[in-house]
Amino acid sequence: MSLIYYLTQIQFDHGAVRLLRQECERVGIARPLVVTDPGVKAAGVLQKALDALGELPVSVFDQTPANPTEAAVRAAAAVYQANGCDGLVAVGGGSAIDCAKGIAIAATHEGPLTHYATIEGGSPRITERVAPLIAVPTTSGTGSEVARGAIIIVDDHRKLGFHSWNLLPKAAICDPELTLGLPPLLTAATGMDAIAHCMETFMSAAFNPPADGIALDGLARGWASIARATQDGSDREARLNMMSASMQGAMAFQKGLGAVHSLSHSLGGVNPRLHHGTLNAMFLPAVVRFNAQAPSVQKDRRLERMASAMELASPSDIPNAIRDMSARLGLPTGLAAMGVTEDQFDAIIQGAMADHCHKTNPRVATPEEYRGMLRESM
Repeated sequence: MSLIYYLTQIQFDHGAVRLLRQECERVGIARPLVVTDPGVKAAGVLQKALDALGELPVSVFDQTPANPTEAAVRAAAAVYQANGCDGLVAVGGGSAIDCAKGIAIAATHEGPLTHYATIEGGSPRITERVAPLIAVPTTSGTGSEVARGAIIIVDDHRKLGFHSWNLLPKAAICDPELTLGLPPLLTAATGMDAIAHCMETFMSAAFNPPADGIALDGLARGWASIARATQDGSDREARLNMMSASMQGAMAFQKGLGAVHSLSHSLGGVNPRLHHGTLNAMFLPAVVRFNAQAPSVQKDRRLERMASAMELASPSDIPNAIRDMSARLGLPTGLAAMGVTEDQFDAIIQGAMADHCHKTNPRVATPEEYRGMLRESM
């Protein structure tokens, strides 16, 4: 049975952040906790959001780590409760938005966060009591502003997914102007994350034609714009298309993701310093080759349709085109350049096999097949 679900109200335009107070009033948030990170604050983007909130009584948690943790969620939930907050505004990339989703659970539900993790059977335990959330993305990568899930490193160091339609933001304010100052390497890494979402969800075997159309258009926009956005951060059209590709990838990945993400989630737990989007870029070529033999991919001409969206001559060109694009953007040449070693493979494979994305890949990988993908990605 396929569930097709689109509900977030999205304000999408240059300058849309000015609508933040209006959206708070619409969803009933009168005392927001703004969740962000030190980089967003230092760049002056947090202040733009605070200015837009006007005279609302606002509390701020600005210590979201690069990969959100259960400890950060606890600390922010304490601020939320101490200040009598009644909703959340996440201003930042996927880390801040995912951290806010964790806070939405922790501030309103009893017990450790792990109790609500997807692989622990926790999704049904996340109820409509969650704190309402408005998401204001400042990067173009995760698309968490329109997604039902969050990825958080819990206290036992596992990088776990939390999924519930109750976590879907009540509003998303997508303002490409907030990404104009994003540094080139972060533009590249987050942009490849968006492209990975579009590609991997399009390859998923689940039946969801609207998601397929959204993903394919997002791939075309992202692939055509990522180099421009990286090389000239002031290119407003490229920034708009990258933000759209990010949003579209997340709207589509309700179909499910796959081996790229099961590997990157696992490796991100083994070494939290590694950037998720960069890991996705490293794993994509090997996973595309692996998925090429999947019956559903062949039957529906998935690779041919992706190659067309990328303006490539042949589906066989896709893996090398991804590697070439990563090099052109200044990203690492492979996992070895990121400090990954073969003695980490067993831990990575163990985590990938347990990840919530493992079984939605069009070919369910064995441990040895994961090992082969890791070697190919080095």
